[in-house]
Amino acid sequence: MPHLAIAPLIPALSVRDARRIARHAPAADAARFLHPAQQALLHRRGWLTMLAPRSAGGAELPLPQVVRLEEAVAAVDGSMGWVLTLCAGAGWFAGFLAPPMARAIIGTPRVCLGGSGAATGDAEQEGDGYRITGSWDYASGAPMATHFTLNARLQRDGQPLLDDEGKPRIRAFLVPAALVQLVPSWNSLGMRASASHSYRIDGEWISQEHGFAIDPAAATTDGPLYRYPFYSLAYVTLAANVAGMASHFMTLAEECMRHRRHARAGLPLLEVPQVAAMLQDRKDAFAAARAHFYAVLDDSWAQVAGGAALDGDAMQTVQASSLALVALCRAAVDGLYPYCGLYAAREDSTINRVWRDFHTASQHALLLP
Repeated sequence: MPHLAIAPLIPALSVRDARRIARHAPAADAARFLHPAQQALLHRRGWLTMLAPRSAGGAELPLPQVVRLEEAVAAVDGSMGWVLTLCAGAGWFAGFLAPPMARAIIGTPRVCLGGSGAATGDAEQEGDGYRITGSWDYASGAPMATHFTLNARLQRDGQPLLDDEGKPRIRAFLVPAALVQLVPSWNSLGMRASASHSYRIDGEWISQEHGFAIDPAAATTDGPLYRYPFYSLAYVTLAANVAGMASHFMTLAEECMRHRRHARAGLPLLEVPQVAAMLQDRKDAFAAARAHFYAVLDDSWAQVAGGAALDGDAMQTVQASSLALVALCRAAVDGLYPYCGLYAAREDSTINRVWRDFHTASQHALLLP
């Protein structure tokens, strides 16, 4: 049963919510977007604004709590965990907007922020605002987004504005969905229900208040969340998603192995000593990497919450623990898959969906070894 697969992560997520997410995951995968019941849960629980400032109407939850919740949701449905993570992460940007703008956006009914970090568009300065043109890929949760975030190259009079090193100046913007054209393009093997489509903007004007800088020095609200480094936040949230999917896969794989026999040994797979030892080794290695990951996360959060800034070594430790966890997840999933039989290759099986989701999510550029 699906709820058994997520039992190790239940403390971060109620059993009732986990079952509701799991119940609709197959239909969401087939429809290539989150089921309406899953979308409703995201809004009802306020999860999409859990990283937005309290002063703007968000929950501003402590980062370790957020990461554990994201892992737990991903352990039930990878696509929903990914949409939650990317869209809540975009909500974090409200901490860098002018407070009136942040309140207006976070106060939008059924607000959901999606977007892309690639600087694949231009922002021409015009009056007290910018005219935006460009296209961006991989906006997870795009069909339900009320606003889109993006990075754009700044221009004036058609010429690029350069920084002190002669490189194009980049600025982040948050744009209402009414100014955005969705471009259906998400046809991946896995993470189908994340609906991570492309989008474009053709010469739409926005006021300068829609622009912001992602820098602790530029935060417009107090609180440790907005002093925590952006890339460190990205590493821990992405790694937690991958860990959730890997945990789900390992539980399902063990169940598959329980019902298979070793062709040469003539024994159930889990009674073959070397197979049982291999499974236990994968589980132990994953558990150790996960425990270290959370120890590093909790320590880094304590530093920032205590008023200190993370230095380069501390940020490197966060990154290293995240990538080490992802590496152990890859080893576990790839090592166990051959023992799962043809059932795991069936597109309509839960384990196949989890396998597809895992191998799609773990392709994120930040998670390269």
